[in-house]
Amino acid sequence: MGGGWAHGWGVETMKSYHIQYGGGLESLRLREHPVPAPGPTEVLVRIWANSLSSRELNILRGRYPLPVADDIIAASDGAGEVVAVGAEVDRVQVGDRVMGVVFQRWFDGRFDLAHADQLGGSLDGLLTEYAVLDQDGVVPIPGQLTYEEAATLPCVAVTAWNALVGGQGLAPGEHVLTLGSGGVSLFALQFAKLLGARVIATAGSDEKAARLTELGADAVINHNLTPDWAKQVRELTDGRGVDHVVDVAGSLNESLRATATGGEVAFVGSLGGADPIDARLLFTSSVTLRPIALGHKAHFQSMNEAIAAADLRPVIDRVFPFDETPAAFRYYLDGGGFGKIVISHAA
Repeated sequence: MGGGWAHGWGVETMKSYHIQYGGGLESLRLREHPVPAPGPTEVLVRIWANSLSSRELNILRGRYPLPVADDIIAASDGAGEVVAVGAEVDRVQVGDRVMGVVFQRWFDGRFDLAHADQLGGSLDGLLTEYAVLDQDGVVPIPGQLTYEEAATLPCVAVTAWNALVGGQGLAPGEHVLTLGSGGVSLFALQFAKLLGARVIATAGSDEKAARLTELGADAVINHNLTPDWAKQVRELTDGRGVDHVVDVAGSLNESLRATATGGEVAFVGSLGGADPIDARLLFTSSVTLRPIALGHKAHFQSMNEAIAAADLRPVIDRVFPFDETPAAFRYYLDGGGFGKIVISHAA
């Protein structure tokens, strides 16, 4: 290694998976690099697990709204063990189990482009064997979680937590509507129940509806059998509507129709785009429409405290070994499964 830095455990090189913005799955490439040395305030993390999120699909398809560097190491989500620290590090120790914060410089407050640097986008991601991160860019893993479970949290779980608590806040007894069974929606269901809410969910099949009921949904609407699901939501709430919607589908007008006067729709986004908003409907409903840009480090920390206290376990669909990463991406692109797709470096 350059600079005379000694690892101490004999590992000099590492493997990482790189992708190209708009390059599709064909751009996924395995490369080998020297293991980097941490700077004065940085830590070196041995990554043990990753998970895939829709942001990776958006990058591959050239649809991600924030800057993406050329030939970037993929994936925002990763969990691992600190194996070395810089000379000035005072908040993290060797041996700590940590997760990377996606927006490395967004610690609290409103989102702003000054905080837009993100792992797997403008910054190298964590689909690698070793990663250097600033000590302020990692958070501890909740004690009961495995590395594979922890790797599911940084993107979609923080997004779901922000969607529920980052705006008007969620009070016990309120009604929450989740759409579908993707990662954000599953975490939103789990968090809403943890916070004492009643949850109505939509699903595309009876099988998925049954799984959502097992996770705690109080009612599930099959949106393929009931296209006017907003009307059904109102019937289930005695005509009032729900207090919160976590909209991952871009079905904004239907979400507005399903929401109580003065409620909130958290717009997380959609791979397929969003319907044009009926401005009159938005005005007359007095609903707050809040776009969600993931979440900040303080969201991540408060979420982790709640997860630890409740012994909450993420829903994982399938785990792939690190050397089968291309197969994990293909499986995710095909859109099957129920729960997070995880890549384990120990498998």
